[in-house]
Amino acid sequence: MKKKPAKPWPLPRVEIRYHRPPDRTDRYVQHLLADEDEVKVTFARRIVHSPPLTVDGRRVLETGSDVVWFTFPGHWHDIGRFHRADGTFTGLYVNIVTPPTFPEPQVMETTDLFLDLWWPPDSSPRLLDQDEFARARARGWIDDATAHRAQEEARSLMVRIQGGDWPPAVVGEWTRARALAAM
Repeated sequence: MKKKPAKPWPLPRVEIRYHRPPDRTDRYVQHLLADEDEVKVTFARRIVHSPPLTVDGRRVLETGSDVVWFTFPGHWHDIGRFHRADGTFTGLYVNIVTPPTFPEPQVMETTDLFLDLWWPPDSSPRLLDQDEFARARARGWIDDATAHRAQEEARSLMVRIQGGDWPPAVVGEWTRARALAAM
């Protein structure tokens, strides 16, 4: 059996602080695959997700899954390439979020704005969690200006998808296979 050559150093890790109004902050530590001005590509390897995430009755994310994440400085969304534990690509999950900030080296922060897009490989994209978004607004967790901007971001992305000019090429370039090869 041929041995894989050792990497000269391990991949750097980043901490992602993901705020969820009104008062929850989740912290994720992921491998940093690419650190460009226009995109940060991270890799969440063998995540723990219980119960599994299902969309339209289909399991799209579960414990043991891998996710390649794309964070775009200055943008109101991020993108995850979702896979099941067996490696099957299940689709693109887009969080509508505040533009990320970088308060420290190797730290990214953003706030979830409840709206999400789901785009499976064999179907059209659709907007998710509109009920959660409405409840968050009604409870005052998102102010009117931010809520309006979140809705505009979701609409804009759907129009761009229909026009064929979204997602960015980097999302197709950084597959799970490429992420695993970089490890």
